[in-house]
Amino acid sequence: MTARYLPDLHVLAAEYRNGTRRCQDVVEAAIAGRNASFDPVGPYRSWDADMVLQHAHLVSEAFRLGWDAGPLQGIPVSFKDLFACRGWRTFAGMAEPLSEDWEAEGTFVKNVRKQLPIVMGKTHTVELAFGGLGTNAHWGTPWNPWDRKVHRVPGGSSSGAGISLWEGSCLLAFGTDTAGSVRIPASMTGMAGLKTTVKRWPTDGVVPLSPSFDSVGILARSVRDLAFAYEAIEAGLGRMDRVRSRDLVGVRLAVPRRFFCDNLSDGIDTAFEAGLHALESAGAVLVPFETSPAEQAYSIFVQGGLAGVEALVFIEEFLPERMNSLDPFVRDRIVSAASTPASEYLRRRHAFERLGKITWEAMESVDAIVTPTVALSAPAVSELQSVDSYRSSNLLALRNTSIANLLGLCALSIPVGFDALGLPVGLQLMGSPHREAHLLGLGLSVELAVGERSKLGIRN
Repeated sequence: MTARYLPDLHVLAAEYRNGTRRCQDVVEAAIAGRNASFDPVGPYRSWDADMVLQHAHLVSEAFRLGWDAGPLQGIPVSFKDLFACRGWRTFAGMAEPLSEDWEAEGTFVKNVRKQLPIVMGKTHTVELAFGGLGTNAHWGTPWNPWDRKVHRVPGGSSSGAGISLWEGSCLLAFGTDTAGSVRIPASMTGMAGLKTTVKRWPTDGVVPLSPSFDSVGILARSVRDLAFAYEAIEAGLGRMDRVRSRDLVGVRLAVPRRFFCDNLSDGIDTAFEAGLHALESAGAVLVPFETSPAEQAYSIFVQGGLAGVEALVFIEEFLPERMNSLDPFVRDRIVSAASTPASEYLRRRHAFERLGKITWEAMESVDAIVTPTVALSAPAVSELQSVDSYRSSNLLALRNTSIANLLGLCALSIPVGFDALGLPVGLQLMGSPHREAHLLGLGLSVELAVGERSKLGIRN
């Protein structure tokens, strides 16, 4: 048995409870998926198969005794190496681990782990999550599994998350998203990814990049699995936000042709247009959408936004001795933020707030905004050796996804097809703040309309 043939999460959860599938067997298949990988770096910064098997045995025994801790019980999950997680050191993509304080779990991880998922390990991240391509100078860049001949990036900053799903070593991956760090790796590895509204889920116990925009997100093999996980997490936090699939007939989807569709890599435009045609055929109404607020927000983002300044404050306060050992691509952007005056930082904050409100008002007449998730095909690592080449590719990778963060939206990436290189292409849905359940409900129907691609990426 391999993870490829495991059912959706809601079916797996039911099989655990009716005794037709054992947690131990599922975890053994997940470990087999990890062991079969061709990638010398792999998705995990921290991995301990023996500990995981012991945990699986205990959870199997809990099921046998009728102990049910919640929907995620027995589900193999991975955590991005920014989350404090008891028993696992936190590196945050750095050369050395952070202090043991970063094993003290925050609210989100505590609530997830109360449900007794199987934590398979902690996945690689770009250092301090400051990058959208997935590179790491200290530990190496995980290999995008869709091209075994050319070492291509997997998307970042949650660079190991999508690969952990692809190889079947987990069935649900937890990441963070400050400018696209869940949706970019989901798009580039053929998975589904949800970015929640900032502050929707607690971020205490998560190494920060930019508290103004940091949000916790999830990646899974399908929107169905995202919906299952979302409801489980919401219930653990004391909320009952239910996801209901919506018929696409009459649904108004905003399609901004400018900006988001500029400078697309070969084949991304074709896959995106095919997706739009499928949505129209299912009854959706496509309407134009004004892109000026997005363009203005992105122009501020390109100037440095808020992330560099806020990352600088964190480094100077908690890790000043690490500044000189940072990845040069990360350090240069953080150091350059030191020259940003307080007045400019505040001006940028106010601009993002103003542009967000304009966008929220414009979205009252539509159900979601639809764009390509990422504008460029996953570049080869060899193409990113210079500062200029890295910067241009990184900014293009972040362009479409960053808008949801800058304007305060929630967002979802769904596999929609393949580009000219045969690499996955994602379709992005952006929704109004705190409308995650509504967005996932749309996503369920969109996934059916465009033809599910998620499972094509999971290892045979």
